[in-house]
Amino acid sequence: MNTHKKFINVEDEPITTRPRKVLVLGCDTLGYDVDEALGNAQWHIKYAHNQQEASTIIGNGDEYFTSIYILKNTDSQLLDDLQELIVMHPEVAWLAVVDPLSIQVERIRRFVHQYFFAFLTLPLDPIKTQHLLEAAREMTLLSALSPSKFRNEYRNQDMGMVGNSPVMQRLYQSIYRIAQVDAPVLITGESGTGKELVARAIHEQSPRRHGPFNAINCGALPPGLIQSELFGHEKGAFTGAGQRKFGIIESTSGGTLFLDEIGDLPLDMQVNLLRFLENHHVFRLGSLKETKVDVRVLAASHVNLEEAIKLDKFREDLYHRLNVLQLTPPPLRERSEDIEEIANFFFKKYRTEKASKVKGFSRESLLLMRQYAWPGNIRELINRIRRAMVMCDQRLIRPEDLGLERRQRSSRSQVTLEQARDLAEESAIRASLARNKYQVQHSACELDVSRATLYRLIEKHGIDRQLEKNAQ
Repeated sequence: MNTHKKFINVEDEPITTRPRKVLVLGCDTLGYDVDEALGNAQWHIKYAHNQQEASTIIGNGDEYFTSIYILKNTDSQLLDDLQELIVMHPEVAWLAVVDPLSIQVERIRRFVHQYFFAFLTLPLDPIKTQHLLEAAREMTLLSALSPSKFRNEYRNQDMGMVGNSPVMQRLYQSIYRIAQVDAPVLITGESGTGKELVARAIHEQSPRRHGPFNAINCGALPPGLIQSELFGHEKGAFTGAGQRKFGIIESTSGGTLFLDEIGDLPLDMQVNLLRFLENHHVFRLGSLKETKVDVRVLAASHVNLEEAIKLDKFREDLYHRLNVLQLTPPPLRERSEDIEEIANFFFKKYRTEKASKVKGFSRESLLLMRQYAWPGNIRELINRIRRAMVMCDQRLIRPEDLGLERRQRSSRSQVTLEQARDLAEESAIRASLARNKYQVQHSACELDVSRATLYRLIEKHGIDRQLEKNAQ
């Protein structure tokens, strides 16, 4: 069986002329409406009856770069077999179709997130299915187009972000690939996860990097000025319009426009934005002439736009226009291994704000930061660090400086052996110092360590405040 990655010679055949083929596994039909919609969009659908047949079809080199898997049965053995099939064919982008209740199960959600390009819920929506297939096809063809460019590891310096955990490596890889195409991108996720950083990274890795990058918060625009801010106006278009003004869309020509909090855009402006995305022309307010603008649009929202559509607060056609490609930066709690690096990065960045003797974080602070849930994500971490740097009156930042409760140590049932040892060591040192009225020499004898070793451990755990008070 040939499991090697298939590469495309663009000089022989452009990406846009490649046949649209999708392999479906797990059912005999996607439904009349979906089959008809995909057929009208020139998609050829092939159904496989089992995983072995699917593997054979993919391995035959028939260019099935996109596959749909219907996850009806989610027992562990099936997921293991499916994982093996997906890993054997990394050149294929898999879309999962799941029951709305199944995707709420943590095990299933984690599996889908790790191994699938995206997922759809039943019943299938023809338009959304087509859009996701187009996005998956574009990504896989792009990956095959320039295999030498896609490294196994991406440095955080390349992306302007901090952290090298596996989940961030996957994000960096997606950013790099998405940057090479010009389709709109919808960046979703919780507040404070760095959606604007993701947008800027896409711009910096793209062929548009030498053009402008402009960001605008749609929720912060005064209602009466949104039209003018986005599309511009002519002199005399309204009272106070003393001269022509280019809108931010036109000012971004040749570059990338990031529309943050797109869900807060009023419905009438959503119509105008949709029109621009369809024809790339803008009308300045008060003008009878349209202007063609070359801009890539990235959008972000912390609200669920699909729910907003149901509430008639967001246009479904605009959602599909923006959601050609989608990225979701992970919340901080899902990459706790990055927290120490992130904390030290911002400590160094802001240490010049206040002249002090603070040198860094105590081991206990770092441990509690890794355990804390961070509902405000990176933004909350930055705020706590800046506050601690102002309030701390010793060499190492302690949990109370960060506003983190010590009881959080016991709030997590899973503690590593190294963490348990650190906590036991710190507890023993604190108890000994208290018994010996913070006389280091006496405590060193009691603990059977040298005085130098005890000083090193005291600094390691940030237990110097009482010692300084005792020395005064």
